[in-house]
Formats: sequence, structure tokens, C-alpha cells
Amino acid sequence: MTVQPTGRRERKKAATRQKIADTALRLFLAHGYDAVGIREVAAEADVAVTTVFSHFASKEALVFEQDEDFEQRLLRAVTDRAPQEPLVPALRQEIHALVRHCTGDAAAPVWHMIVASPALREYEESMRLRHAESLATAIAAHLELPPATTACRTLARFVIDAYTLAREAADPQGAVDEIFQMIEAAWAVAGPARSDTGHRVQRHRER
Repeated sequence: MTVQPTGRRERKKAATRQKIADTALRLFLAHGYDAVGIREVAAEADVAVTTVFSHFASKEALVFEQDEDFEQRLLRAVTDRAPQEPLVPALRQEIHALVRHCTGDAAAPVWHMIVASPALREYEESMRLRHAESLATAIAAHLELPPATTACRTLARFVIDAYTLAREAADPQGAVDEIFQMIEAAWAVAGPARSDTGHRVQRHRER
């Protein structure tokens, strides 16, 4: 009996969050990011300033409202793939999808705005680092390795950088494939076999 009200509340929260984000982006693109404040966004969205901050931690976060969704998609590429599906190709497929999403015609004005704003560029950089650390933790957990394993952190950082580099390339999808060819070759040499074998040896010694 309590499931439906909870579902309605969650849907209402999600709708409010999306309305705020859509309103903010429309105002930013129309008037310039620096020219629009949180109060203007709240007034246009017909919500209180406190409501804006209950959904978004900062003004910059309004621009990157799909931040958490992108991060979760990367993590699911590791955790939800088929048992026999290799890790790196699964990550490449997800990066392809993310790059397609972020290089469409509708996304171009947003990225122009981000590039022109030091605050947004700094926020995006911190976001990428956070995504890389989360992805590294997921990869390490999958391989039963410590979270700080260098190979896992390196792979995660390269995957996140692949997204950034491909997004800026003349041929984004071709760039994803080119970058991942290098990632896959390096991972085959220094990644799963070497790291996983070393971990199994260490566990055997501990026994």
C-alpha cells in the first residue's frame, strides 16, 4: 500500500529536478551563464531557491544535470555486462553511446558555453576525476583487487579521457575506436592477466 505514494513522490521530485535543469539551461543559453543567477532560475521555474539547492549542489551542477546518470551508466558497463563479455569492449560501447549523446546538434551550444566559462570547465574537470575514481573502484571490485590498484585506476582514467578526446574530435565515433584500440592493447599486456594473476598468487600465499 505504501509503494504507490512513494513512487508518486519520486516521480514528482524527478519532474521538479528536470524542470529546474531545463529552465536553467534555457536561461543560460539565452542570456549567458554568468548573467543568470540562482534566484532568476528559481523564479522562472516557479520554485523556491531552497528547492533549487535541494536538487543541485551548485550553479555549475545545473549545467551537468545528467552527471550522476552518466556515472551510473559507466559503472553498469562493468557490473551488468554478460559473464563472458570482455571488460574493455563493454566500456567502449558505453563511451560510444555517451559520445553520440553529447555530440548531437542540440548539444553544441551547451559545450560552447562550457568551453567559454572557467567555472564550468573547472567543474567538468572535477566531475571527470570523480567519475574516473568511481569507475576504477568498480573495475577493481570486479577483478577482486584493492580499490587503489594502479592498473584499474589507469584504465578508468583512460576511459574517461577517451570520452573527452573523442567529443572534441572531428570524427568522434572514429576517435573512440582509435583510442580504445590503444587502451585494449595496453590492458591486454598490463591489465587483467597480470593484475588478476598477481592477486590470485597473493591470495594463495595468504592461505
